[in-house]
Amino acid sequence: MPTSPCEKRTFSLPREQDRFIDRLVRSGKYASASEVVRAGLRALEERDAAVERWLREEVVIAYDALEADPKRAIPAGDVFAAVRARHREKRSRKA
Repeated sequence: MPTSPCEKRTFSLPREQDRFIDRLVRSGKYASASEVVRAGLRALEERDAAVERWLREEVVIAYDALEADPKRAIPAGDVFAAVRARHREKRSRKA
């Protein structure tokens, strides 16, 4: 993948993240700390794009449907009661 010209940045990381980067470089998965950071930023961009897609393609549609027909809505108390009942049922099967 062709890379665009690089800009230099200086930033601080918690010790755990610094060690994580060093482990990834030592493992041979990445050639440098910069490569690790670039891969992390690409993953973050992909995740943000996926969230945006989900919001546009699913959440907005569901919201619009509920706005058009509010009777379709399920009261939160009913939803939580159903979740609790399902959780109790699963726990009782494990016991």
